[in-house]
Amino acid sequence: MIIEGIEVYRVRIPLAFVWKTSYGDQEHTDTILVRMESGGQHAWGESCPPYIPAYSAEHTLGTYHTVREHMAGRVVGQDLRSAQDLLDRIDFVKGNQFARAALEITWWVLEAKRRGVPLHVALGAIDAGFPRIKLKFRPGWDRDMVAAVRSTFPDFTFHIDGNAAYTLADADLFRALDRYRLAMIEQPLADDGMSLVNHAELASRIETPICLDESAHSLAHVQAAIRLGACRVVNIKMARVGGLTASRDIQALCAQHGIPCWVGGMLESAIGGAICAELATLPNFTYPGDIFPSSYFYREDVGKPEIVLSGRGEVATSRVPGIAQEPDPELLERWTVDHASFRA
Repeated sequence: MIIEGIEVYRVRIPLAFVWKTSYGDQEHTDTILVRMESGGQHAWGESCPPYIPAYSAEHTLGTYHTVREHMAGRVVGQDLRSAQDLLDRIDFVKGNQFARAALEITWWVLEAKRRGVPLHVALGAIDAGFPRIKLKFRPGWDRDMVAAVRSTFPDFTFHIDGNAAYTLADADLFRALDRYRLAMIEQPLADDGMSLVNHAELASRIETPICLDESAHSLAHVQAAIRLGACRVVNIKMARVGGLTASRDIQALCAQHGIPCWVGGMLESAIGGAICAELATLPNFTYPGDIFPSSYFYREDVGKPEIVLSGRGEVATSRVPGIAQEPDPELLERWTVDHASFRA
């Protein structure tokens, strides 16, 4: 299909509460929304990088700049018959996974609409869903917190997320957590040049499975992690790994090695959340994903219809071509910080 137009929006959405992680406190979600047109149809996608380059080297303003100045112009006007065609057009840019994902994810939604099928069908997925608890784990809010939660919920499935706040010097702390029967410990150690080696070392010292998040940048990084024995679970965030094509490839690779995956979130709006839900139906996503109802993070979600949970804690997949969600025009205008338009 020929890409006739691209609109790129940098949007700042107020959160309903202060979101606290080891990286700091956050009062807004800064995100990138993309609208893509072809053949009289349009689709929306989302890539939600961190506001500051702490979780990763990328951040919202940098992602917006890269898409606007270097990528969108290489895509608009082109006949892109596959997601790989799009990725090949922007492959000259190194790294910048959140930026390439902004365009690639939107292409997938538009392709699903063009074919007249829900996004999860275009991805070749099936439906699934399971309940669990995830706890943010940081210095000063660690072992005692886990002990309290386990004593209150003796049989419930939960795991902790260290957000890269620890080092190998904390191995005794993580060994002490083995008794609490955690489903996994997500990204306990720093994402640096020794990340995969250090996680492999920690994995050899503890019984609880290690899950990689920040260190799983791409298919190549996950391949290396598996060879080193650095993880037994992988969190796949579609924008962090470069889009839906990479997400599919990573979950398939992990399936070959008996490593379960789950879909992580970046505080996306209902647009990105709906796309995450479609991705989560692929067969090796066997652990419940970070897909929240809109009302959890936002008093008003820019994406409509908002995401809601069923009585069983599940998110419905799309029943229309692509996804049902688009930005509310009034909220989009109110919260847009910057905007760029490209025409063929």
